[in-house]
Amino acid sequence: MKEQHNIPASKVERATRFVKTGFKVGANYVKHYTQKALNQDVDKEDLDRANAGDIYEALSELKGSALKVAQMLSMERNLLPDAYADMFSLAQHNAPPLSGPLIVKTFKQYMNLSPQELFDTFEMQASHAASIGQVHKATKNGQLLAVKIQYPGVADSVKSDLMLVKPFALRLLNMKEKDVKIFFEEVETKLLEETDYELELQRSVSISSQCSHLENLHFAQYYPQLSSKRILTMDWLNGIPLGEFLKTDAPQPLRNKIGQALWDFYSYQMHVLKITHADPHPGNFLVQPDGSVSVLDFGCVKEIPEQLYQPYFDVANPQITADTAELEKRFIALNMIYPDDTQADKDFFIPIFRDMIGMLSAPLHHSTFDFGNDAFFKQVYDYGEQLARMPEIRNSGKPRGSQHVLYINRTFFGLYKLLNNLKANITTRLF
Repeated sequence: MKEQHNIPASKVERATRFVKTGFKVGANYVKHYTQKALNQDVDKEDLDRANAGDIYEALSELKGSALKVAQMLSMERNLLPDAYADMFSLAQHNAPPLSGPLIVKTFKQYMNLSPQELFDTFEMQASHAASIGQVHKATKNGQLLAVKIQYPGVADSVKSDLMLVKPFALRLLNMKEKDVKIFFEEVETKLLEETDYELELQRSVSISSQCSHLENLHFAQYYPQLSSKRILTMDWLNGIPLGEFLKTDAPQPLRNKIGQALWDFYSYQMHVLKITHADPHPGNFLVQPDGSVSVLDFGCVKEIPEQLYQPYFDVANPQITADTAELEKRFIALNMIYPDDTQADKDFFIPIFRDMIGMLSAPLHHSTFDFGNDAFFKQVYDYGEQLARMPEIRNSGKPRGSQHVLYINRTFFGLYKLLNNLKANITTRLF
C-alpha cells in the first residue's frame, strides 16, 4: 500500500481537504443526474460508490477522528447504503500507513530516541494501519512486540474534525443536528480518550488483568517503559484476524467456542467491572487454532455510570416491562422519556421503546441463544428502519436516550453482529 508522507495538520489544511471533497461529491451528483437526463443506464448505487470512494480517500489522508467516525459508521449497515458501509469498513484495518521519516519524528518527539535506538529490531513497514494509529513489529531482549504509533496531529484535531465531518454524517444518516448534539459530544469525549495512550495503557493492564481468568481468552502484556502518550508497546499476539476467520468454513462447534468467549468477555465487563471494551469489530480479535480468542486494542473503553447501570438492565427485565409505571421510571432515568413529556408523548414512545428493548434483550431471556437465527436480526433491523421513518420520532424535538448509552448500545450491537456472523449458539450467562 502507498505510504503517506504528510498529514494535513492545521485546521485550515484539514478544512480545505473537506471542501475539495465536497466539490467532488457535488460533481458526482451533477454527473449522475446529467446521465439520467440523457437516459443513460445509471443507478443510485453508482453514485453511492463514487461518493463513498471520494469521501473515504479524503478521510484516509486526514486520519484521526474523521477516519474513526467512518469506521464507526461502517458498523451501522442498517442505516448506511452498502457502498458507504463497505468502503468505510476499510478504516478498521486498511488505512494508508505513515512513511519512515514521520515514524522516526514521532519517536524522537515522545521517546527522545529513534525506534532503532529503543528496540533491538524495528520493522519500518507497518503491519496494520487504522484510523488513530498504526502498528509495527519490533523485538527487545528476544521478545516479539507490537508497537502502536499515533498519527501526528490526531489528538489536537478531534474537535475541529468532528465539526467538519458532522455534515457528512448527518446527511448519510438522514438526521438533524439537534437530535444528535449530545451524542456527538460523547463521541468527542471518547475520541479524546482514544488519543491518550497513557490512559489506554492503564485501562489495558487493568481490564486484561481482571478478565484473565475467563476461559478461552488471551491478552497481551504491556510495557510502560516502552510507551508514552503517543506510543504504546505490548506483546505481539499471533492468530487469524476474526474477519478472516469468518470467511473460512470452520466447523460450527469451533465457531460456538469463539462466540462463547466473546459473550463471556463482554458479559463479565458489563456486569462485574461496569466498564467495557467498546469497539467490538472483527479487527480487534485474533482467533487461535484451538478456538480461543486474543483481544486487541483497549483504546475505546466505556465506563458505565452506576446510576445508568441499574435502569439500563432493568428495562430488559420482563417484570419491569410488564409494569408501565415502573418502566416509565427507568425510561426517565435513561432520558428516553422526560418528566415534562405530554401523556400523548408517553403513550407513543413507551410502547415503542418497550417493543424495541423486548426484541434486543431476547438473548437474555433464554439460557442459550442461537445468534445464527437470521430471522431475529431481520426483525430487529426492520423494526429499526420502521422507527427511523416515523415523523413523530424524527421531529420529537428531544434527543431520546442518555449520551452514555451510545457506546454501550454500540458494544451490544457490535457483539451481536459478530455472534451472528459466527452463527454462534451460546450460553447467555450474565456472571
